[in-house]
Amino acid sequence: MSQILIVDNEKSMRDFLSIVLKKEGYDCLTAEDGLNALSLIEKEGADLVITDIKMPKMDGLSLLKNLKLSSPETATVMMTAFASTETAIEAMKEGAYDYLTKPFQIDEVKLVVKNVLERKTLRQENRQLRRELKSQADFTQIIGRSGGMRKVLDLVEKVADNKSNILITGESGTGKELIARAIHYNSSRKDHSFVTVNCSALPETLLESELFGHMKGSFTGAIGNKPGLFETADKGSILLDEIGETSLAIQVKLLRVLQERELRRVGGTKEIKIDIRIIAATNKNLEDLIAEGKFREDLYYRLDVIPIHLPPLRERPEDVPLLADYFRKKYNESLGKSVEGFSPEALRLLSQHEWKGNVRELENVLERALALTSNKILLPEDFGGNLMKSTQGIPVPARIPQEGLDLEGLIGKIEKDLLIKALEDTNWLKKDAAKRLHLNFRSFRYRLAKYDIKRKKTAFESSSLSEK
Repeated sequence: MSQILIVDNEKSMRDFLSIVLKKEGYDCLTAEDGLNALSLIEKEGADLVITDIKMPKMDGLSLLKNLKLSSPETATVMMTAFASTETAIEAMKEGAYDYLTKPFQIDEVKLVVKNVLERKTLRQENRQLRRELKSQADFTQIIGRSGGMRKVLDLVEKVADNKSNILITGESGTGKELIARAIHYNSSRKDHSFVTVNCSALPETLLESELFGHMKGSFTGAIGNKPGLFETADKGSILLDEIGETSLAIQVKLLRVLQERELRRVGGTKEIKIDIRIIAATNKNLEDLIAEGKFREDLYYRLDVIPIHLPPLRERPEDVPLLADYFRKKYNESLGKSVEGFSPEALRLLSQHEWKGNVRELENVLERALALTSNKILLPEDFGGNLMKSTQGIPVPARIPQEGLDLEGLIGKIEKDLLIKALEDTNWLKKDAAKRLHLNFRSFRYRLAKYDIKRKKTAFESSSLSEK
């Protein structure tokens, strides 16, 4: 129940407002001047103060200024029988939420009080949400001690307060949105909105309306004017996730926003200026999309001012135990469990898994294991058979048998397996796979021919493979 303090030197006004507001379910206190009001707030507290401006000992404006120092969370509404634009402006400048002009109607009082308390609650929730998001996006919350992640975090720290556009690349599940949040909440824009748009989740027409807004009547169902997400993110940052999924038509409009920092709503004629930091993210190779005519080269270079690449989890196995322990603690708390740690075999199993789904897959595995286990220590069997099967290594014999072994054949099998593994990890981009194995391209191609390694084509793939 919200507590309201009514401050007026006229007892009849105090009693009238107290009766009206108590009927609305509020708890009411009263004071005859500003000094008594301050004393009451110190003892009892108040969510809202409704105060007259003209009072003896301490007037309403002086009370307002004191409240801002002693009780900044308390909202204030001013009352005056001497209504003037100057008085209202001065009160609002000093931090009053609203004002009432005497004589006022009962319904007006009810509406103002309701609106002020709702706005106060919303502001408090927004501040709390920002604190929570900033805490979540703090660099210390991004887990990783591997060289690859340290390089990423060092770069993020350097560019967080830069105005340039950022392109974050990496496989699905590597934490691109978390990095984008860290950039925003460690920049000078942190007190403004951080807006996330999943460009792959909406059809083109709906995405256009969501991004740029629309005017009433611009299409069926547009029953009013609506600002888009770019306008919502004004003074803040916007993350365009899965930017590679946008159509060429949308890309043209995005390019204009990046170049001119202005937009036009769907069905509108007015240009709207915006001040935003644009962060784009993708799990696709945009250069390949450019070559295929699916992504605009000029947009790519506008976005790729500061590139940040997140390495997949399989390239940083030393981060797996840290992440696993983080998720153990997280799901211990949310599931009401008390799992104390991992057996050495369980940690080895987690570290050896290739994690095609990256951090997101690891989190899902840990959540499931915590939910189902009855052990105090997580064991390999808690992770399920598929995880155990997927971590089997290359079959090297424990000892050389008496009859001997085919060393060339064994080495050949290991080499062929590694070649195929490198190609699969790089989506069969041969130059990238060669780099992964520290081979020059000519040597890599020689080995492919030696073992007759070719990509198996699907019905949906083109008839020729890239030589990249």
